[in-house]
Amino acid sequence: MTGALLLATILLLLFVALLFLFIGRVRIGHEPMLRRISAFEALKGFTGRAVETGRPLHLSLGMGGVANETTADTLAGLSVLNYLAEQAAVTGVHPTVSMADPTAMLVAQNALKAAHGGDVQRTEAAYRNVRWIAPQPAAYAAGVMSLLNVDNVETNVMVGSFGDEYLLMGEAAVRQGTLHIGGTSDPNTLPFIYASAQETLLGEEIYAAGAYLQKQPAHLGSLLAQDTMRWIVALIILVGVVMASLG
Repeated sequence: MTGALLLATILLLLFVALLFLFIGRVRIGHEPMLRRISAFEALKGFTGRAVETGRPLHLSLGMGGVANETTADTLAGLSVLNYLAEQAAVTGVHPTVSMADPTAMLVAQNALKAAHGGDVQRTEAAYRNVRWIAPQPAAYAAGVMSLLNVDNVETNVMVGSFGDEYLLMGEAAVRQGTLHIGGTSDPNTLPFIYASAQETLLGEEIYAAGAYLQKQPAHLGSLLAQDTMRWIVALIILVGVVMASLG
């Protein structure tokens, strides 16, 4: 085993150990203090606005699926959907969910089904709002733009994997006067989000959706483990630099 592979294995085992440690601590009541992210705070009020105005809430999961390099971003969007689905189960206002990949559609439907606890009628009503539009970026953007205009959407959330097509959808939301939150990890798309959305989730902030919105022990424990690993890796780099400098 090479030195690099040994180090990677040790770091992986350390991360797993930290993950279980922090999950256990959260379960016994040691919840961490999370820094405020205004996009998540705004998102918590979107369902209430949809109920008050009688206009729908739209969630876009983007171009990504759940079996390729875009999986992490798609799962971040699905974490947002899990929260909105729980809100819908209480209020009866189902979010309109759009995606470009059929694998994401299946997972989205399963999230809505789980939130409604097996209630067939309510689950079928929620399913009607899950819309697979098109796998091509331009076609997907055109479908979302039409959805925003025709459905007269009150609030728009776009969290997932996006490319240049985001600018078309973001501009449509701005022209419609829709309250808009956007987030992705692609640095090439972040300027479009910053320019068009009232609230933004930049880069790795989207991966904290589960911890901020649902506060499940697994999500909070994972967030704590990741932050701890960052400090450990930074310390290893610092020690390496010092040792190299001292010969």
